[in-house]
Amino acid sequence: MRGSSLRLRLVAGGIMAIMAALTIAGIGLTILFERHIARTIADDLEVHLKQLIAGIDVDAEGQLVVVRPPADPRFADPLSGLYWQVGSEDGQLLRSRSLWDTTLVLPNDQLSPGEVHRHEARGPANARVLIAERGLKLTIKGRPTPVRVAVAVDLARVSAAGQAFAKELAAALCVLGLVLAVATYIQVALGLRPLAVLRRDIADIRSGRSHRLPQAAPVEVQPLVDEVNALVEMQAQEIKRSRSRAADLAHGLKTPLAALVSDAARLRERGEHAIAHDIEALGEAMSRHVDREMTRARVRANVRRSVGAATELAPLVHSLIATLARTPAGIQLTFEPRIPDHATAPFDRADLAEVLGNLLDNASRHAASRVRVTAHPSPAGTSIAIEDDGKGIAPAARSKVLERGARLDQRGEGAGLGLAIVLDVLDAYGWRIVLDESDLGGLKAVIAPGATIDRAEGHCHSTKL
Repeated sequence: MRGSSLRLRLVAGGIMAIMAALTIAGIGLTILFERHIARTIADDLEVHLKQLIAGIDVDAEGQLVVVRPPADPRFADPLSGLYWQVGSEDGQLLRSRSLWDTTLVLPNDQLSPGEVHRHEARGPANARVLIAERGLKLTIKGRPTPVRVAVAVDLARVSAAGQAFAKELAAALCVLGLVLAVATYIQVALGLRPLAVLRRDIADIRSGRSHRLPQAAPVEVQPLVDEVNALVEMQAQEIKRSRSRAADLAHGLKTPLAALVSDAARLRERGEHAIAHDIEALGEAMSRHVDREMTRARVRANVRRSVGAATELAPLVHSLIATLARTPAGIQLTFEPRIPDHATAPFDRADLAEVLGNLLDNASRHAASRVRVTAHPSPAGTSIAIEDDGKGIAPAARSKVLERGARLDQRGEGAGLGLAIVLDVLDAYGWRIVLDESDLGGLKAVIAPGATIDRAEGHCHSTKL
């Protein structure tokens, strides 16, 4: 996909949006998970706090004692991350074994009876801990004494759990992102499929296989289909009008040209040979251009109508040879048609007759005694070769012969159309012509579809028209 590809833009935009969304979702889910863990730990602390409060008592000497410590064994494991502490206003302090030789530093806040406060502070080994504390009033030595009961947990567990969760979540989000990226590509491909179908339909119109776009199209594409159909219809009407004007102009010139030729004949009878020759040459050139333009107008119409049609070569070639054999140039020649049965060419019959007729006519004018026509069917298409045993054309002059306006027959006989009409017809059908040396000794003209012709069959690469 190129940088200007709409598919690339849509897929890249979709993938970027997916990445951004998954990144935000990953960060958000990690934060929510850590908060959930923190809430769970806080709830566990309150349970431990209640167990601790339930086990606090005052002995006969007025000393605080913990009769039933919390059941979690981590309270007895030094620096385990779970701690408790009981302290009275008169300086008594009880600690869990897990605190070892440290104490919990509690903030100076006022605790109402029964109220639980939570704090984040620094605990053993300077670790960040969450503290849940509650104030009590116990009767010690005959007077009520405030007592602070605290339970703490190391928050490193929360960070470790968050990191572990983030790693697993990242792997899951990567898989999800890959699945979504593939889904985005498929979605874009399905969404752009109507455009690909539209492109093929337009190509069918351009090649002549169709004359309109199908009306069945998605709602979003339907306005474009309607506009293209309207444009095609307008273009077809304009081509029809132009073709009609060209035909009218050509027919309008026929009569003046015939009168001009008649005047030249009268001048020749009067002895004005030079003037008559100039007028005849001018009339011939004008007639050649008129015939060429009429042929071009007909060919362009036939190409669109004859898509998918095929003309059998053998009957057409035999018919053309039969006609040429009765001409002064062809009556003394031997024609050798070598056309396989059922060989066809994708041309309108009249257009193919125009091409082969001109090439055969030129070959018969230059041949000494033989003209050969061969056809070579292949998967790429049938190539047709017309050869003669005349003098041929020098290799350096062949490319000039294929230039527009050049003539294969320079002797001034016949219609004088040269290769102009042949080139126009072949160009309209996407075919090419190559001039090469024949093994008969003369010229070999090969026509074939596409831009190149295989040398293995005695052909050579084509010249771009």
